[in-house]
Amino acid sequence: MSLTGHDDGSTPDLCVLLTTTSTEDEARALASGLLKAGLAACVQLSQVDSLYVWDGAVAEDPEVRLMIKTRRTSAAAVAAWLEREHPYEVPQIVVLPAMAVGSAYLDWLIEVTSDPSSDPS
Repeated sequence: MSLTGHDDGSTPDLCVLLTTTSTEDEARALASGLLKAGLAACVQLSQVDSLYVWDGAVAEDPEVRLMIKTRRTSAAAVAAWLEREHPYEVPQIVVLPAMAVGSAYLDWLIEVTSDPSSDPS
């Protein structure tokens, strides 16, 4: 497998954003919206148990994690979209850069996502 990444001196144009929702329906709605807008190439959903501090107390809830794969250059646009569309008062939005990625996968991701720098608005 051919990897594009730091070993060859380049930085792959791919990152992963993480967020969570209360229900699978909310997660699917966000995933579909991101895909239809061309902001993501792939969104994976998984059930997780979240423990966190809220209003000064430890809370525990089942959630659905969205792992959003997109262009690194689209991270800010994805985050802004999530801030507008997410049902949570304070949504988790975490961006993880890719150290390396399969060349064919990166080619596919670039092909199916929009380039935010070419947006005339």
